[in-house]
Amino acid sequence: MQKSPLPSPLLDVKNVTRILSGVVQTTLLRGINLSVKCGEFVTITGPSGGGKSSLLYLLGLLDRPTNGEIFIQGQATSACATTELADIRLQKIGFVFQFHFLLEEFTALENVMLPMNQLNKSTFEERQQRAEQLLTTFNLAEHLYKRPDQLSGGQRQRVAIARALANAPALILADEPTGNLDTKNADIVFKAFRKIVDDTGASVIVVTHDMELAKRADRQIHLVDGQIVS
Repeated sequence: MQKSPLPSPLLDVKNVTRILSGVVQTTLLRGINLSVKCGEFVTITGPSGGGKSSLLYLLGLLDRPTNGEIFIQGQATSACATTELADIRLQKIGFVFQFHFLLEEFTALENVMLPMNQLNKSTFEERQQRAEQLLTTFNLAEHLYKRPDQLSGGQRQRVAIARALANAPALILADEPTGNLDTKNADIVFKAFRKIVDDTGASVIVVTHDMELAKRADRQIHLVDGQIVS
């Protein structure tokens, strides 16, 4: 009997290098090879200045590699036009930053609806219902109509995670999402990522300095001087 072909990885990074040009060239990443399967929870650790955030920005198509290729669901992205990259990010990638970047004039509900409004593939009522469901999932049902300045740091970060999930992306990227949180709220946020992987089958990649939290992922990648060392 012929074996079924193995499923292609959600994310496939092939020999990626990132060099900043200037008076002195700076190599941020060198020869990165990395594959991430659907439904995998991965953490990236390493010393400051080792290239963790640079790698995450490349994976999120917020920056372009100097050499090499990044495939998202089998699609090569290095030659894509800026508008194409924006469409891929909007439909397939959710990004969570260390600082939540919620819009202060909007409620939690309105902030979560923003990506859906931009994609514009559903009715207003459907967007609102999904935003309510996401916020309820993260125990924020009582805070739908509060603005960011009325929420705690942990609550704001959970709103940001809900916003990243708004368009049901296949890949969630988070850059030091617990860096400004206390231990209790950091634990809540990491449990939220675990729930995303288990419940939706999306893949989650988190950059973190917290080694105890990093160990709770399915796989830990250690980056030093722009290279994956383990």
